[in-house]
Amino acid sequence: MALSELYTKYNRVWIPDTEHVWKSAEILKDFQPGDTELELQLEDGTELHYPLEGGEKLPPLRNPDILVGENDLTALSYLHEPAVLHNLKIRFVESKIIYTYCGIILVAVNPYKQLPLYGDAVIHAYSGQNMGDLDPHIFAVAEEAYKQMARNNKNQSIIVSGESGAGKTVSARYAMRYFATVSKSSGNNRVEDKVLASNPITEAIGNAKTTRNDNSSRFGKYTEISFDKRYQIIGANMRTYLLEKSRVVFQSENERNYHIFYQMCACADQPEFKSLRLLSAEEFNYTCMGGEIEIEGVDDRADMTETRRTFNLLGLKESFQTDVFKVLAGILHLGNTVIKAQNSEKSSVNSSDPHLSIFCDLMGVNMDNMCRWLCNRRIVLSAETVVKPQPQERAINARDALAKHTYAHLFDCVIHKINKALKVPGKQHSFIGVLDIYGFETFDVNSFEQFCINYANEKLQQQFNLHVFKLEQEEYMKEDIPWTLIDFYDNQPVIDLIEAKMGILDLLDEECLFPQGTDKNWLQKLYNFLGSKAMFEKPRLSNDSFVIQHFADKVEYRCKGFLEKNRDTLYEELVSIMRNSQFRSSLYLLMETLNATTPHYVRCVKPNEEKLPFEYDSKRVVQQLRACGVLETIRISAQSYPSRWTYNEFYSRYSILMSQSELKSGEKKQTCRMVLQRLIPDSNQYKFGRTKIFFRAGQVAYLEKLRSDHLRAACVTIQKHVRGWRQRRRFLHMREAAVTIQQYIRGKRKIRCTVTALALKQGWAAMVIQRHCRGYLMIEEHKALILQKYARAWLVRRRFQTMRRLVLNVQLSYRVQKLRKKVEEQNKENMGLMERVTSLSNAHSHGMEKIQALEAERSKVSNERVALEENERKNKEKANQAIAVLQNEKEKLIQVNKVLEQRLKDTTQQMGDNFEVMKTKLIEDLEREERLRKVAEHSSELQKEDTEKEIETLKEENRRLREERVRLQAQLQEDQHVYTEMQEQMQQLTKHVKVIPDLRKEINSLQMQKDEAEKTIKAQNQQARAKISVITRQLLGEASEEELIRRLHEEDVDNSGEIDLLAAFDGMEKAAKVMENQLREQKEAYGSRVETLEFKNEHLNKENGQLQALFQEKNDVNHNIAQEVARLTADNMVIPELKQQVSELTRNKHELETQLQDQSTEMTNKMKELSKDLQLGVEEERSQRRHLEERILEMDRSKDEMERNIVELQEENQQLQKSHQSESEAKNRLREETSRLTAENMDFEEQQDMKDRLIKKLQDQIKALHTTHTANQKEAPAVPKEYLGMLEYKKEDEGRLVQKLILDLRPRGVGVHIIPGLAAHLLFMCVRHADYLNDGNKLKSFMHAIISAVKETVKKQQENFQILSFWLSNTYHFLNCLKQYSGEEEFMKHNSPRQNKNCLKNFDLSEHRQILSDLAINIYHQFISVMEDALYPMIIPGMLEHESLQGISSMKPTGFRKRSSSVYEDRDDHARGEPFSVTSLLQQLSAFHTCMDQQGMETQLQGQVIRQLFYLIGSTSVNSILLRKDLCSCRKGMQIRCNISYLEEWLREKDLQGSNAMETLGPLSQVAWLLQVNKTADEDAAEIKQRCSELSSVQIVKILNSYTPIDDFEKRVAPSFVRKVQTLLQEREGSSQLMMDAQYRFQVTFPFCSSPQALELLQVPSGLHLDFVTLI
Repeated sequence: MALSELYTKYNRVWIPDTEHVWKSAEILKDFQPGDTELELQLEDGTELHYPLEGGEKLPPLRNPDILVGENDLTALSYLHEPAVLHNLKIRFVESKIIYTYCGIILVAVNPYKQLPLYGDAVIHAYSGQNMGDLDPHIFAVAEEAYKQMARNNKNQSIIVSGESGAGKTVSARYAMRYFATVSKSSGNNRVEDKVLASNPITEAIGNAKTTRNDNSSRFGKYTEISFDKRYQIIGANMRTYLLEKSRVVFQSENERNYHIFYQMCACADQPEFKSLRLLSAEEFNYTCMGGEIEIEGVDDRADMTETRRTFNLLGLKESFQTDVFKVLAGILHLGNTVIKAQNSEKSSVNSSDPHLSIFCDLMGVNMDNMCRWLCNRRIVLSAETVVKPQPQERAINARDALAKHTYAHLFDCVIHKINKALKVPGKQHSFIGVLDIYGFETFDVNSFEQFCINYANEKLQQQFNLHVFKLEQEEYMKEDIPWTLIDFYDNQPVIDLIEAKMGILDLLDEECLFPQGTDKNWLQKLYNFLGSKAMFEKPRLSNDSFVIQHFADKVEYRCKGFLEKNRDTLYEELVSIMRNSQFRSSLYLLMETLNATTPHYVRCVKPNEEKLPFEYDSKRVVQQLRACGVLETIRISAQSYPSRWTYNEFYSRYSILMSQSELKSGEKKQTCRMVLQRLIPDSNQYKFGRTKIFFRAGQVAYLEKLRSDHLRAACVTIQKHVRGWRQRRRFLHMREAAVTIQQYIRGKRKIRCTVTALALKQGWAAMVIQRHCRGYLMIEEHKALILQKYARAWLVRRRFQTMRRLVLNVQLSYRVQKLRKKVEEQNKENMGLMERVTSLSNAHSHGMEKIQALEAERSKVSNERVALEENERKNKEKANQAIAVLQNEKEKLIQVNKVLEQRLKDTTQQMGDNFEVMKTKLIEDLEREERLRKVAEHSSELQKEDTEKEIETLKEENRRLREERVRLQAQLQEDQHVYTEMQEQMQQLTKHVKVIPDLRKEINSLQMQKDEAEKTIKAQNQQARAKISVITRQLLGEASEEELIRRLHEEDVDNSGEIDLLAAFDGMEKAAKVMENQLREQKEAYGSRVETLEFKNEHLNKENGQLQALFQEKNDVNHNIAQEVARLTADNMVIPELKQQVSELTRNKHELETQLQDQSTEMTNKMKELSKDLQLGVEEERSQRRHLEERILEMDRSKDEMERNIVELQEENQQLQKSHQSESEAKNRLREETSRLTAENMDFEEQQDMKDRLIKKLQDQIKALHTTHTANQKEAPAVPKEYLGMLEYKKEDEGRLVQKLILDLRPRGVGVHIIPGLAAHLLFMCVRHADYLNDGNKLKSFMHAIISAVKETVKKQQENFQILSFWLSNTYHFLNCLKQYSGEEEFMKHNSPRQNKNCLKNFDLSEHRQILSDLAINIYHQFISVMEDALYPMIIPGMLEHESLQGISSMKPTGFRKRSSSVYEDRDDHARGEPFSVTSLLQQLSAFHTCMDQQGMETQLQGQVIRQLFYLIGSTSVNSILLRKDLCSCRKGMQIRCNISYLEEWLREKDLQGSNAMETLGPLSQVAWLLQVNKTADEDAAEIKQRCSELSSVQIVKILNSYTPIDDFEKRVAPSFVRKVQTLLQEREGSSQLMMDAQYRFQVTFPFCSSPQALELLQVPSGLHLDFVTLI
């Protein structure tokens, strides 16, 4: 469809306006080709004939209201300047929305007001979202950059530009804050805090107050934020551009110098600044030029504190800060230095100038040199150097140039230090750059600074145009749409004009090289060389300016000061140092960096010059839109296919225009193609892509027109039929009334015509006749009625009696049949009962016989017990005799020990004397044969080295053997310790004889381990002795060469033999001491054994009447025997050692006899005697050992006999228990049968009146049976097994128990019929047993193991919902058990007497309860986190996007072009799967509730969980509504309310109304109500205030401003109504935050709930595999 066809009546257009730039008008008459004017009507009602130039240039069309206020300007159907301007105005002024997308650009309008849009909750809301899912925001751009960096592994850039005061610095700061929040570094260096802390410093030294902005950045800044491979911040780096150095020495009216100067002056009285000798800002020339000293609402003193704090946070030292402040103070004092003119060619500075003196003092320079070179200039010639005085003006310029250079170098130094502080160790993986730079600037007077700024913006605009062009081309290629060349503005000619050869900058550099170069000469060169350029103009009325046609606008530059600012040098420097060349190189590097990254654009717009909040000046805004490239983006988009809708959006929106056949086709893509081909025949007006439909400009508006026309026609049709129905109904009602009136009127007329006197008389006579006739007839009729009444009554009574008899007969027959059936059943049951009674009586007789047999066995056991006591008495006598014998042996050993000690002492003394004699002789031999020794020295040394090595090896082997022996002895001691602990456990577990065989096996195993250890030690000792003998033989065998050498070797061997002999004597002495100690220990052991036997005898006498005490007595005997065996075994270990020592001494003796045969005959004889004595001692020890072994064998035989007796008694006891148990079971069954029959017979007694005799007979039989049963009970009382509700386990099985009940237990790993909380109850039963034994160590160890195991399980399965639910429930039950059975009165109120009896007796576990409570809280929070993670993706689609009410579409297509690449729709649908709905949400909640219910979680705890989940649903939904303008509509409110009702119904189904979960949905319910309610009158505002009590004023205003109609039949909320609501809400106190805290957690409580479960009735399921525990 041609665009001109849309200029029809009722459509609106935009026409130019001098005040508002554009104004709207409505077309009064359709446009026809050839018309020269349009008939329009303005909004104020004025009619206007708008002339058309040549009949072709039509005014731009206005978009339908449904498209106004879009999030993306490119989604507008008509794309042109007035549409963009109007859309921004609607969003900014009416909706109070400051961010708008324009394709890839984010347009940010400065509100000049603090808005609640930047909290951490908002950051978390945008984190992870796609660009376009939520409302436009600076955080959305930052998230898109962060996501593309992580996904594409490519560096990103965010380019923030705009005029001064547009909010560039704040936008860049918020972008960096977003990165710092979402990418927290894992270390402790807090890099993100340092990155944010750099902003106050850079703003202090680089920002100043201008006429347009109180905090204007006077430099460009590119901040690279570095990330590692995990995309966490690891550092940052800043690069600065275009610092406005001239501001240091000059400020325009109502402007200030840089903030840092005023901050220092405000703190001049502080001690750390007194050395700078600062004055107030009014007294320094460089700070008072603009006349503005203070800024309203800014505290310079507080800002200085913040600046110094950030200096410290960045780690900049105090010395560096002091130097910075010194330089800054020096610049201020330099500006106050007075330069006086001596004449027109000469100037001077007073050497006593106080400010210059302070400057030189602070800067550390010579004052005389400063006075000289401020007023003079050095000129270097070819042969000499000339110093030339300078006039006052040039001297002042030199002073200012020095100040500017000093400040510039200081600025660079501070930035360098900041970069060093922001650089941390680590390799940069990628970065995101944030560029904060001036936008295009144009003033009344534009100079060198504006020229550089606009030049930089030309470069940035060129890069922006190419990037937009590239993205458009990529979008077309991805959607398989033919690409056509788009004409876009190319500013390359302007860039060439500035930077090409012989361009503006080139000519400027050339003129600066001439000493006499002036601005006039440079300007004339521009006129001469560039006058013919299209982009360069010469002003008509000025000779000191030139004009450049920039991409944004024409700018006139005044040439004054260009050369001076371009040079910007001191007199001591060469003019060849060009500052602008450095600027060009830095600009080139910046463009190179930006081209290597993916750019993201933020264009900041200043809405008005007065800095008024939410005031919109269309002239200023459109000027900035033209300058920042927004309109160029719109123009490029408008040339192609600007409107792009997905097939689903198009189908949903325009299905109303489809026919029935098209709707029935089913395929949405094909349907959309058919509809578009029918509605828009020109196929060039749209293109079909893979996932989208592309429209030319105006086509969407045309479709909207068709849609509105169709809806309007439908409305007219509905109105027509409704009005016709109403009129017809009204007509019929009027017609009926008219007919009725006519009847009455006609009747009156008829009466008037027919009524006469005769007619009245006749009528009266007829009435009298009728009365009499009717009276007669009435009498006759009355008689007939009386007869009929009686007849009918008789018939009814007869029929009733017949029916009653019939019913009674039926009831009687039914009852008789039923009674017969019951009697037959009762007879059968009686017969069975008689059979059972007979069998029971037989069983009873057999039981009595068994009891009599058991009585006989019992008497037999008693006799055996008496025999055992007699044997025990005999054993005791034998033990006393053994003790006496051992005491005699001990005395003999003591005497032998004394004799051995005396002999050892004499032998030692004699050997010492012999050793001295031998030593003297050896010394003489050595002196005599010294010369011969030297001959054999070499061979002797070699042999000695070999010998030493072998000796070292032997020593090392010996040491290792000793360590092995010590280790084995320690192991034996540990085994003995374990054995002792087991014996103690045997004493404690007195009632459980089943443990005895296990302990006996363990004793045997320990005995075997001990024997193996002895064998190992013996074998190792034999190996060591063999090695020693081999080495000795080798050493002795080699001494056979010369007689002298042999003699020397024999002497060495003699010495070594003497030393070994001494060692052997020492070992014997130690062995004797060991034997004495062992004998002493044996005596003590025998004494303790005697005491034990006496105690055992007393115990047997006391417990003679109890069979279980006999078992314990035997256990004690066995225990004592085992101890005796262990002690005797330990004694036997001494004999091998003595044998080894004797053999070693014998071998040494023989060796010494052989070697000292000629020298020490007497010593040999003594050794023989000593060896004989030792052999006698060994023989005595052997005889003692044989005697002890015989005793041990006798004790073993007696122990075996006792064990056999014990086994027999155990078997008999088990048989008795089984018989008692079977008898008890039989009696219990009989009792149950009797009670059941009694109850049945009582029912028969009530129902069977006709069978009294039979019932009486049965009752007599039952009574007889009951009497027999009672007699049997009296004769043999039942002994049922009664459990105590405890689980017994061994201490070494603690790990297995925890493993089975906690670590390996899974919710579905056990049978289905296990009661909830079984694991907790079983664990508590184990705790009760430890308390019952009063074993504190065992209880403490077990509790610690439980807590550790639960923590480990939860940590390993922290993402497993079922495991967390299971252990949250069991931890809660376990905590309740500890409270319920703690013995505290507050927890025992609902206990049964049996439960009170089961309370803990010995330990207070309150500390463990607190630990368990903390553990349960941790499990609860992890449990909630897992559920929230599973539920969160369903909330927005299910609660907000899913349309529960079919037929009410609450969404409108956005047309937003997202950054994500296009893909095939089917592939995308396959990846996404079915979208979530409210049903999905309810199914997930049901799954959670079912799992918690199956795990036996307490109802109150379930309510707390559901309440937390409902809060997440409500808060997430409210936050999404606040950040999504497309969700703020009346129909969406209806959908939300419907979904809330589903949640409420779900709570009722699950019986969770008492959880207060619906209260958490209060804010969401109020939001839904607010979207549906009328929003026009004052009463509506008051109702909103009253009803929306849970919403803050900020949230209410945000929703009202964001309210968006779905179609033309709804209206927007008027700004006046919003102001009314704001006024009413001013008194409300509450949070000023926009977002709800979705991460808030309610405080969890664990209410105590008494468990009715009886511990003594619990059974351990076999599926748990706990066969190593015992239920007692």
